[in-house]
Amino acid sequence: MKTIRLGGVPEHFNYPIHQAIKNDLFNKAEIDLQWITYDGGTGDMTQALADDTCDVCILLTEGIISAILRDRASRIISGYVTSPLIWGVHTGKDQDTRYEDAFDKQIAISRPGSGSHLMPTVDALMKGKSIRPDQFEVIRNLDGAIESLNSGQSNIFYWEKYTTKPVVEQGLLRRIGEFTSPWPCFMIAASDRIIQEAPEALDLMLRIIHEACEYFMNDSKSPGIIAEKFNLSLKDATFWFHATEWATNSWVSDKTLTSVLFTLREAGIVDSEATQTSLVWHRGKSG
Repeated sequence: MKTIRLGGVPEHFNYPIHQAIKNDLFNKAEIDLQWITYDGGTGDMTQALADDTCDVCILLTEGIISAILRDRASRIISGYVTSPLIWGVHTGKDQDTRYEDAFDKQIAISRPGSGSHLMPTVDALMKGKSIRPDQFEVIRNLDGAIESLNSGQSNIFYWEKYTTKPVVEQGLLRRIGEFTSPWPCFMIAASDRIIQEAPEALDLMLRIIHEACEYFMNDSKSPGIIAEKFNLSLKDATFWFHATEWATNSWVSDKTLTSVLFTLREAGIVDSEATQTSLVWHRGKSG
């Protein structure tokens, strides 16, 4: 039995994996899959991979690419969600901040290198704007954002639209805009150590995940399950479900990597000389 520590955010995108765990699919394949929840998102997970406190994580595409290029000793081993992410742009319930003014405001981020940090930077670039480093305010997670935005410590917060929708409906935050990521939103990445130690177990784990995702996408009951478990209306869960597609194999598009790298270089997030050579695990190679 091989133990693999798998990390991800507590969001609906990862529900197919929880179904597979509940149905004992990993144990039957002699994999002791230990799920770890990271409320702080991609920034927390890239650090966990670097610190060897997690073996495999499901992270935002732009976040894991920038982390690998900072020598975080990990590799992408598969795509996960192949559709773009719809980011909600939020402000405090009593703030009069407008989306068009976002890039001149204080921006709440879970931590440096997270999606909440990278996406406003990319959004600004695509609109011909820029953001200074001193405009970012670290708030750790969604609860921290609610506190920061409503105290006026920060003004803007980017987070996945449907995850924050219940918070918006409760009147704790206001959504003032949306931004769609210009590439597939989630990848699966593993530490160099686990790739070297257990490549066969990783591939078996991925096959189970891909099969679980395919089953979930073809199950007409999925929107109802998501609505119930994540406090969404059936209408919202159905719209999210039909706008989302999961990978059913380990292929990673070179074009996606090229596009993300181009944008991250243009935004000054990664070095201008950065290349995609070291980003993906090529089977049969350890690095």
